[in-house]
Amino acid sequence: MPPTFSLPASRTEVVLEEIRRGILTKELRPGQPLVEAELAQRLGVSKTPVREALKVLSNSGLVTFSPYKGASVRVVDAELAKAVYDVRLVLEPEAVRRSVEAAAQGRSPLLDEAAAALKEASAAITARDNAELSLANRRFHRALYRGCGNPLLIDILDDLKDRAALISVVGWEANPSWRKELTEHKAILAAAKKGDADAAAELVRAHIGDFLERILGAIGD
Repeated sequence: MPPTFSLPASRTEVVLEEIRRGILTKELRPGQPLVEAELAQRLGVSKTPVREALKVLSNSGLVTFSPYKGASVRVVDAELAKAVYDVRLVLEPEAVRRSVEAAAQGRSPLLDEAAAALKEASAAITARDNAELSLANRRFHRALYRGCGNPLLIDILDDLKDRAALISVVGWEANPSWRKELTEHKAILAAAKKGDADAAAELVRAHIGDFLERILGAIGD
């Protein structure tokens, strides 16, 4: 078997992760302008990787561009939360149901990934690291739906993950519900491990719907 090599992250990838973490930790506040020259100086890079990173973050929904003001951190409002969670409510439970069915037939190794993400989320709660908690939660959800067998469905849900992470952070700031969500995640994983696809899907639907109600109560419907 040929050896495998781990390629170093590109400068743009490093800058991308730094800006993403800055947004999710609220170090970069909602609505704050993202000036390429300032970010480049702060991160010790040229403006080119910053520019590329901001384009990626714009596509993923963490950054917005204005013709007059340039790039800024996206502001989470009720309209955004409803739009993102409406799509998740429609698509994610079915994707999880299909993934669990596939796992029950031995075609998916993803439940171990979901369990690992739960451990990472628990550690992030202990460390009070909301950014890592939000990313760990997204890894948990992705591990459960990406075995659904439909690449387009996976792409649609993946496209929402940064927006969902940002919405989570905003929600936790007003209503810290991490432990409730961790308990719900454990119940979803337990159903998935039993091979009960319908129960797992219903638990996911309730989990997403409950969080949407909480976030709307926090930011105003």
